Amino acid sequence: MKLGEPSLDQLRIFLAVAEEGSFGAAARKMGRAVSAVSYGIAQMEAQLGVTLFEREGSRRPVLTDDGKALLPEAMAVTDGVDTLLAKSRSLHAGLESEVSLVVDVMLPGEVTAGVLREFRKMYPSVALRLQVEALGAVEACLIGGGADLAIGGPLMADRAELERQAVGAVELVPVAAPDHPLARAGIKPGQSRKHLQLVLSDRSPLSEGREFSVLSPQNWRLADLGAKHALLKEGIGWGNMPRHMVRGDLEEGRLCLLDLPEKPGANYTLSALWRRDARPGPATSWLIDAIRDRLAACEGVEPSVTARP
Repeated sequence: MKLGEPSLDQLRIFLAVAEEGSFGAAARKMGRAVSAVSYGIAQMEAQLGVTLFEREGSRRPVLTDDGKALLPEAMAVTDGVDTLLAKSRSLHAGLESEVSLVVDVMLPGEVTAGVLREFRKMYPSVALRLQVEALGAVEACLIGGGADLAIGGPLMADRAELERQAVGAVELVPVAAPDHPLARAGIKPGQSRKHLQLVLSDRSPLSEGREFSVLSPQNWRLADLGAKHALLKEGIGWGNMPRHMVRGDLEEGRLCLLDLPEKPGANYTLSALWRRDARPGPATSWLIDAIRDRLAACEGVEPSVTARP
């Protein structure tokens, strides 16, 4: 038996009847005559060689087993066409078809997740690619063309080809395990230099040689912030961490704030950056504003669990 190809209109009629539960309700929803809906179903059944609805013995059409099997396929086809049409309308309106975003590892994960959740609702037709990098690797990704928008930290060099806009800051605090020698009160100047410091390293040559709050000549360079976090909790050295990332550890006593005379903690300023030859579109501009707003909403009083006496 040679099968025919149902039209998109027939697929939409099929879905409307299945959703509304009757030919009459489907007709009202679609602004059609009941006879047109009935004819569309009959044509689709003839083309596919199946019965989609049981009509006899019931006042309401009931999906057959074949109808149930074909329903998700019909939904997939119509959803795909709807996405195609939405993206086409967006392109005509100047909306980006895709946004590539690279963010600094210091940006709170809940900020990124919250913004992208809302982004999905606001711009369902815009594809998004996300990368998470550290220090100069954020800038390298942007300059190399791997991203349209970057959220980077203070080590990002001022470059003529980039535009930047401040979006907020993350507080870095010096921490160590409670049994670390620097976790005692009354630490004298210079003592931090006598202990191993864990330092987040830069995988990019763009900011090679630039350092952020490195005090001790004894240091381990780590390319992963999660690994640094784990080593700190094991009592291996001390180091600066984003306060939001160690909040639970401070509250539960796995880490403590260090009261060091050098005060190595600092505000890690975050900026949105993009190439001057690629003006941000509506979706990219929305991301900048949303990240700035969420970072501002995250600011507040943090727990102060300091060095033990």
